[in-house]
Amino acid sequence: MPAYVVGHKIPDSDSICSAIALSYLKNAIGEECVPARLGELSPETLFILDKFGFEQPELKLSYAGESLYIVDHSDRVQGPDDIDDATILGIIDHHKLGDITTSTPLECWIRPVGCTNTIIKMMYDFHGVEIPANIAGAMMCAILSDTVIFKSPTCTTADIKCVEALAEIAGIEDPQALGMEMFKVKSAVEGTPIRDLVLRDFKDFDMSGNKVGIGQLEVIDLAIFDEMKDDLHADLAALKEEGGRHSVMLLLTDIMKEGSEILVVSDDDDLTAKAYGKATTEGRVWIDGIMSRKKQVVPPLQDSFAG
Repeated sequence: MPAYVVGHKIPDSDSICSAIALSYLKNAIGEECVPARLGELSPETLFILDKFGFEQPELKLSYAGESLYIVDHSDRVQGPDDIDDATILGIIDHHKLGDITTSTPLECWIRPVGCTNTIIKMMYDFHGVEIPANIAGAMMCAILSDTVIFKSPTCTTADIKCVEALAEIAGIEDPQALGMEMFKVKSAVEGTPIRDLVLRDFKDFDMSGNKVGIGQLEVIDLAIFDEMKDDLHADLAALKEEGGRHSVMLLLTDIMKEGSEILVVSDDDDLTAKAYGKATTEGRVWIDGIMSRKKQVVPPLQDSFAG
């Protein structure tokens, strides 16, 4: 019976490409694994899979009685709802250490890098397994996505070196140009339902017992949201009530200006002032330099709840 490799709910490109890449590696070293997903794929991820000839991983929501590897997260709230009834064989992640626990020893690869696929590249090197060209291309794209084409403060030398190595394997002469293609796909939001946009890259966090949802939309020109910010803000309010959340935030990240406008609906009117030193005006605030939810948004927010 194969083990499954699965990322977080509302999967992004790193989550999906990690599942594919790790499954291939595990099979290559004699451990039968199958990639899976916990939700529908974003246009960017579909672009990557189509470019490198992959089918979508199996949509599988229940893992009771199954064995699985967790990629791109270690927070219970982001994993399968029945994760407590599964056997966790390993965690491969680049975020803060979450609250998933196990009753038996497990394999852990957790590194402070910009992308889970960077860690999986290290795993391929460790095991001496050759990476197929199509998997290398998908891994490279995931790293470019997560590091915002090396602009994110989460980007490390390891991420850049891995992109260079993977691009050579995949036969991609200009990886950054391909990265811009991906972000143009991400920026094509017109005609997309508001709820789909809000949930395109959305994660829930447990912050001192408070459920906080944080979404992010990365585009090459923030002006595309000018006519829809009111609708986005209204949907955040609806999402907050539906999920019993303390707060919901949506980062509208301009990758060219290297900053984010944050839309906020919260039980605490001073939420952003406490966490980031800038108060919202009518539920909005622009913060220069904010590019990373993982490194720049979640930690100070978590600290503000803990304090």
